[in-house]
Amino acid sequence: MRYLFGDYVLDTDRRELSRGSELIAVAPLVFDTLAHLIENRERVISKDDLLGAVWRGRIVSESTLATHINAVRKAVGDSGEEQRLVRTVARKGFRFVGVVTEARLTAGSGPSTTAEADEAQFRTTPLLPDKPSIAVLPFQNLSGDPEQEYFADGMVEDIITALSRLRWLFVIARNSSFTYKGRAVDAKQVGRELGVRYLVEGGVRRSGNRVRITTQLVDSTTGMHLWADRCDGTIEDIFDLQDKVAFSVVGAIARRLEQIEIERAKRKPTESLDAYDYYLRGMAAFNRRTNEANSEALCLFRKAIEIDPGFATPYGMAAWCYVWRKINGWLADRGQEINEAVRLARHAIDLGKDNDDAAALARGGHAVAFLVGDLTSGIASVDRALALNPNLATAWYLSGWLRAYEGQTELAIEHFAHAMRLSPLDPTYYQMQCGTGFAHLLAGRFDEALSWADKAFQDEPSYISAAAVAAASQALVGRKKEARAAMHRLRQIDPTLRIANLREWFPIQRPEHFAKWAQGLQTAGLPE
Repeated sequence: MRYLFGDYVLDTDRRELSRGSELIAVAPLVFDTLAHLIENRERVISKDDLLGAVWRGRIVSESTLATHINAVRKAVGDSGEEQRLVRTVARKGFRFVGVVTEARLTAGSGPSTTAEADEAQFRTTPLLPDKPSIAVLPFQNLSGDPEQEYFADGMVEDIITALSRLRWLFVIARNSSFTYKGRAVDAKQVGRELGVRYLVEGGVRRSGNRVRITTQLVDSTTGMHLWADRCDGTIEDIFDLQDKVAFSVVGAIARRLEQIEIERAKRKPTESLDAYDYYLRGMAAFNRRTNEANSEALCLFRKAIEIDPGFATPYGMAAWCYVWRKINGWLADRGQEINEAVRLARHAIDLGKDNDDAAALARGGHAVAFLVGDLTSGIASVDRALALNPNLATAWYLSGWLRAYEGQTELAIEHFAHAMRLSPLDPTYYQMQCGTGFAHLLAGRFDEALSWADKAFQDEPSYISAAAVAAASQALVGRKKEARAAMHRLRQIDPTLRIANLREWFPIQRPEHFAKWAQGLQTAGLPE
């Protein structure tokens, strides 16, 4: 088996670690340690587990184990300070957290170098879709001013949005594309990891009122550059510049497009550049996912709304700030905040319908369903968002949650799976995993629910929904000790949650589904 991560390849059959064409010399026990961590990357590996697997139960000192972990990190360009690939989990052990693609050479193939292996036929996942597929990687901020980072990121997000409205094109979601931010990447490797044919790379330079956007299109299957361009203009022209980039990319992929599809992708989100600027800053804050950053994002979205009350997307994101507060137990005045969130969400839905804004419809629709149980309105809004933008991973995964609440568990699982395919490296992947586990739990498949819940809980132990699904699943399969441990974590995140107020948390519609959910949590130790 070959494991590909970053610029590295670990070949367990040949016991070789390589970077590009360079073989990296590692001691046998260091190789075994790295291989065991990668092969079991879905979970935290305890020190005892590592000692048993690598040292076969021999007595080894703590310093020897620490030395080998440090040697593993050094071999793959990591360190104890950075822990980009090998993370120490306090009092638990270690976990390999890098993005890994597995590849197995087909029968009869046996390339002797990594370069030859790149040309060999081997099976990887995810597979290329049956239509043109593309990912837009984070653009470099060429301004020399770190404060302009959000602006460069915003350009990429809008180009992704413009491309994703084209139904014949498969577009990777922003969250997966942005896992490559700040990294030197190899086009072939990124194409394999994301499962796409084309990559867009570029840079943004903003100086005063002037903006320059440079872009290039790469065929990830060959590494060849297909097209490059440079757009210059003023800040007032920014939407036109984005359009030019998006349609130059499209034109390089397919020469014939229906005019109606082109026009759909050219809609401007707002006429106010100040409102747009506040929205971009709000998104940068929201994506930090902390309580403090959430409050900062809410203020920035409100400023965008004040400047342009007709700008739909900030309403949806402001409502979703309150959704995230409710999920994490951060609400200070529950009644007042939920009322305000619903007001914002309904504005987002109304404006989203008028402006065909898929993101506003998806966020607003999910918010009204999750916060006050209006699933009919919420599902209708999310469905409309998916009709407008079938590449919007956020809409697919939010739809998955709403379908699960409504009782359509199989459809929910399908929608979560599609969201994960659209955004396979998403930093919020754990939310999709958690939703899949939740749907399996409601369907009575407790072992499958537990498998998905464990993945989500291990990826993000502070995500209260993952803690709840993990606790309920473990209780329902009889793992009481593990269930109570997950419940302890849940109670640390939100000590106010009780069986008595459980209906206020998830708007589960079917009585038998709610009874199953409550039974699992109660058995795990949630108080009355």
